[in-house]
Amino acid sequence: MFGLGTLFYAVLFFVNGIAVLSEDRFLARIGWSSKNTIHGNTQGMGTQYGYGDYNMQGNTNMENGDGIKSRLINLISATRTLLRIPLIIVNVLVILYELVLG
Repeated sequence: MFGLGTLFYAVLFFVNGIAVLSEDRFLARIGWSSKNTIHGNTQGMGTQYGYGDYNMQGNTNMENGDGIKSRLINLISATRTLLRIPLIIVNVLVILYELVLG
């Protein structure tokens, strides 16, 4: 059955999957790297995050990248940065729990 333990494991696996994504090997190839720039121009033109670069009023906003894709890129980056140590601790606790109580 589906319970809180199963939901916890699903969220933990999902966050672990986000945390192990390599920005250089995987995310840059599909254009989801935080280092991408518009057509190689690095003179402050802003970053290109592809489709979805519209703010809530419907105006285009390429300068600061408030689109859905840029927000997902920032979420992935923040997850990889902020949750690194807590994920190690939670994973060790889950492994110990599974070893002891099966």
